[in-house]
Amino acid sequence: MTALPVQPLSPLDGRYQAAVSDLGEYLSEAGLNRARVQVEVEWLIYLTGASMFGSTPLSEEEIHSLRSLYVDFGQQDIDWLAEKEAVTRHDVKAVEYLVRDRLSTLGLDHIAELTHFACTSEDINNLSYALTVQNAAQAVWLPKLRSVIDKLQALAQAHRADAMLARTHGQPATPTTMGHELAVFVYRLERIARQVDATEYLGKFSGATGNFAAHTVADPSANWPSISRAFVESLGLVWNPLTTQIESHDWQAELYNRVSHANRVLHNLATDIWTYISMGYFRQIPQAGATGSSTMPHKINPIRFENAEANLELSSAVLDSLAATLVTSRLQRDLTDSTTQRNIGVGFGHSLLALDNLFRGLGEIDLDRDALAADLDTNWEILGEAIQTVIRAEVVAGRSTITDPYALLKDLTRGKRIGRDDLVEFVSRLDIGADAKDRLLALTPHSYVGLADELVDRLS
Repeated sequence: MTALPVQPLSPLDGRYQAAVSDLGEYLSEAGLNRARVQVEVEWLIYLTGASMFGSTPLSEEEIHSLRSLYVDFGQQDIDWLAEKEAVTRHDVKAVEYLVRDRLSTLGLDHIAELTHFACTSEDINNLSYALTVQNAAQAVWLPKLRSVIDKLQALAQAHRADAMLARTHGQPATPTTMGHELAVFVYRLERIARQVDATEYLGKFSGATGNFAAHTVADPSANWPSISRAFVESLGLVWNPLTTQIESHDWQAELYNRVSHANRVLHNLATDIWTYISMGYFRQIPQAGATGSSTMPHKINPIRFENAEANLELSSAVLDSLAATLVTSRLQRDLTDSTTQRNIGVGFGHSLLALDNLFRGLGEIDLDRDALAADLDTNWEILGEAIQTVIRAEVVAGRSTITDPYALLKDLTRGKRIGRDDLVEFVSRLDIGADAKDRLLALTPHSYVGLADELVDRLS
């Protein structure tokens, strides 16, 4: 059998690449290396700007040229690093050599020894990961989550007054509205989105064991913690003052747990919408040229929601593993996090793919109000809750002598299908006040939705 040409092993880099490509800008190997170059370059600019070890500040033109090393980072740099790492067997060292090589090209050999000065590889790596994950979360994942939230909110408003039979434990229950049920998901997801948006992206820059040992030998008079803090914060990160060789990854665990939490709420949404489609509450809008089944031409499968469900599970599996393992490092450092962190993009990628499917799927459904109405019309027994509650209130007010209203309604309705006429006859004979009786006689499954419509405004 002829061997296939080299193929992507992950579907994120193959079949689904178009849906997740924006993440590759940050969470790919190339994105990581660009961030590493950024950290190395900015450290050079910082050291020379502070005239450390007799250096002099660079000119604006020189600073611009240096920053172009990461601003214009491209395929030539990617290839150069691949060749160099094949020799060094060390990814960060290859980046250091790249920066040194470019310094020579720019005529800045005189500051070459400040490249990677007093740095352990993890000083560069932890800042680079913080920058790439921050960008991926803030510029790619969160906007896609918010697009789904916005779509849900629009649907919640559109269907705020569309009464439907609720099903607690899968059984007919007190009615609600479709808008209210969708608004619940909006509220849950928006709360998590705010938590993700408030994530602190921490960074350390303190040497081989986090103690500025080499730094203080090189210059005992410098306030290295202050320098470290200023540099980390200059990158838009939060300084971590107490670490081993590695930044402790606690912020990563917090972020991945939050994204995984969002995944699980979205999973709940996907399965609920799938169920509403199965029940006929939502019709799926046919898409031109699409095939639902290879043999049953009538079918429109809820593939968007099924695809989302599966990818959310995959994403949470990866992110849960990252959150659980990254917070542990043997003694002052081990390398288990090195290969683990290379899967951050996989975790975010499956979540982003799911969000893309949910966004599309929510735009391909239409509420069938007739189906909702038919379901309500065949379940008048759900008004038993309202009737027994009103009777209890009347008893307390001294307008009724009925004992055990709950048992009375249980005998009438439990496990039975009754209609409007049955309830009208029952209510008409009740020992309750006239106003209460009128309210109950006017009640229908369609109107028994409480404040569902108004509660949607809580999203404003």
